[in-house]
Amino acid sequence: MRIRAFIAIASFLCAGWSGSKAAAREVSSFNEGWDFKRGPFTTEAMQAADRWNGHWDKVNLPHTWNARDMQERVNDFYEGVGYYRKKYFFGDELKDKRVFLRFEGVGSCAEVYVDGQLVGTHKGAYGAFVCELTKALRLGRENTIVVKADNTHRPDVIPVNHSLFGVYGGIYRPVWLIVTEQTNITLTDCASPGVYITQKNVSKRSADIAVKVKIDNGLLSLDSIMLETSIYTQEGKEVARQQRPITLTPQGTQSYVTPFILSKPHLWQGRKDPYLYKVSVRLLSGGRLVDEVTQPLGVRRYEIKAGEGFFLNGVKYPMYGVTRHQDWWKLGSALTNKEHDYDLEQIMDIGATTVRFAHYQQSDYIYSRCDSLGLIVWAEIPFVNRVTGQEAENAQTQLRELIRQSFNHPSIYAWGLHNEVYQPYAYTAQLTATLHDLAKTEDPDRFTASVNGYGTVGQAVNQNADIQGMNRYFGWYEKKIQDIKPWVEKMEQEYPWQKLMLTEYGADANIDQQTEELGDALNWGKPFYPETFQTKTHEYQWSVIANHPYIIASYLWNMFDFAVPMWNRGGVPARNLKGLITFDRKTKKDSYYWYKANWSEEPVLYLTQRRNKVRERKLTSITVYSNLGTPTVYLNGRMLTGVRQGYTAVHYVFDHVELQTGQNTIRAVATQHGKEYTDEMTWEYSGEKARESDTYENKREHGGW
Repeated sequence: MRIRAFIAIASFLCAGWSGSKAAAREVSSFNEGWDFKRGPFTTEAMQAADRWNGHWDKVNLPHTWNARDMQERVNDFYEGVGYYRKKYFFGDELKDKRVFLRFEGVGSCAEVYVDGQLVGTHKGAYGAFVCELTKALRLGRENTIVVKADNTHRPDVIPVNHSLFGVYGGIYRPVWLIVTEQTNITLTDCASPGVYITQKNVSKRSADIAVKVKIDNGLLSLDSIMLETSIYTQEGKEVARQQRPITLTPQGTQSYVTPFILSKPHLWQGRKDPYLYKVSVRLLSGGRLVDEVTQPLGVRRYEIKAGEGFFLNGVKYPMYGVTRHQDWWKLGSALTNKEHDYDLEQIMDIGATTVRFAHYQQSDYIYSRCDSLGLIVWAEIPFVNRVTGQEAENAQTQLRELIRQSFNHPSIYAWGLHNEVYQPYAYTAQLTATLHDLAKTEDPDRFTASVNGYGTVGQAVNQNADIQGMNRYFGWYEKKIQDIKPWVEKMEQEYPWQKLMLTEYGADANIDQQTEELGDALNWGKPFYPETFQTKTHEYQWSVIANHPYIIASYLWNMFDFAVPMWNRGGVPARNLKGLITFDRKTKKDSYYWYKANWSEEPVLYLTQRRNKVRERKLTSITVYSNLGTPTVYLNGRMLTGVRQGYTAVHYVFDHVELQTGQNTIRAVATQHGKEYTDEMTWEYSGEKARESDTYENKREHGGW
């Protein structure tokens, strides 16, 4: 059964490519009742996929065949071909209509067939694509749709390997069946909404808004229609409307621009006030609605001032940043909106104001939710890790798709071009410059960004984008935790003109590995990744970042643990453990509460090292994160004294605390506005591991634990 809907990629609908308002365009879910068969296949079998009568698994979309093997075993997963088949009746009522399938994501290369006839192909796991079925359909009967998906890494499709993250195979995002009139707002412009909203001269007084629409006439004759464009407030009041008659030839897509001056606009103010207008573009014929697309409009102005910071609508805005990989434990990348909403809920809870969605285009739904939540977004393509010399064309295609599909999301401020891509330097630098030029041609009003793992401005692939991102893991992959400070200060002195962002930093943390015995650097090549070292890293490094506005934005790596099928580190196969939350989303590590206490306006009172229960020292420290003022802490019912301030205003450390043999109960109490908050944990001390530490005073000097 079809669901009538007008396409609305807008956060006030939060429905992606489905909605609820009746209109000429019909959009229906095409996710139920698929057959699936995984390879490997012989050539003959591949050619006859639509006629196979053998065993097929019954699946619904989203679906991936790598939900477990990429997450549990090292370099032992299926990459190759999988087939999806769906039989569907297309009735005679579609005789004068146009029929499309819109795929939100197929990993990673796709071919689409109708009754054995090829109707579309796509290269790239993360962008959407649209296939028109009209001319291939046999109406009044059942048609067989077959999709060939292949996640084999290829030198001509980015990413060119599975080294930094796994490219899950399958139709892992939703599919939509879209039926339109012969004349429509085009669906095949890189699977964009066909509507592009630009804004200039934004202030509290006014904003210049231009709405471009691309229209496609599928007839073999002229078509005279009325183009109507309206702007509505978030509450649904129409504040502007323009109409113009147009005559369309059947010779290709044609573009029309409608300008508006919005007086005294209600500005989009990030998390404080993410106010959204909506823009509706309609095609009318004789007063009859032919097609309609609705898009979000958040009126805002982004600025970056080197050495000063990020500015939203002329006011400096804090860029508290996290990064996010999309996969979940036992689900892979085959997520529903429920999983996306959960991740965004945690990102909001921690107090983040900006998200780097790495290292690829993510679900359009999640960008729409960021529009309505007020999160400022860095979106990027999967040009990462390695080059082959064969990926240039595909990198440009994926960037073009990302920009056109996501153009109207006000939350997006930057297009990411590459991440840690190096030799051959000359090739990589030229391709990055080409991507920058492409982005500026497609979208002159947003920033571009590239990311380097080296901490020097003069590295060969740098300075080819507006923003220079640098990934630095002091104390983990290089040097010591404290070396972040002299690095930043040197950059400030030598390159004051640079728009610098710290785009990754942090350390891995296995919550099953704990210790009090910590130095200032950890050998990541060894299998011991204690959570306490991650905590120490974030405590110190955030304090440096917070005191250096030269770092315009910082993005800790990562919000969630994720799968890396080529890794075997930290005692967990196929896992990157740098998340603040575990892969199964069940445990928030100590570092999560560190950032929540520093960033969030919600009350936080948290005792650290609650999983480090078996203590190695009789004489130790207790650390509390509190944004409620100085906490009172009790050890076995006795109030502790001698609290000192740690790295930031929410960081409290009690030194020289003496544990008793056996169980020790620690309780923290704080009061705000007459309400009492408490936190409690227990430690065990047996005396067997206890020893005096020669480095205790050194640890105190560096902020305790």
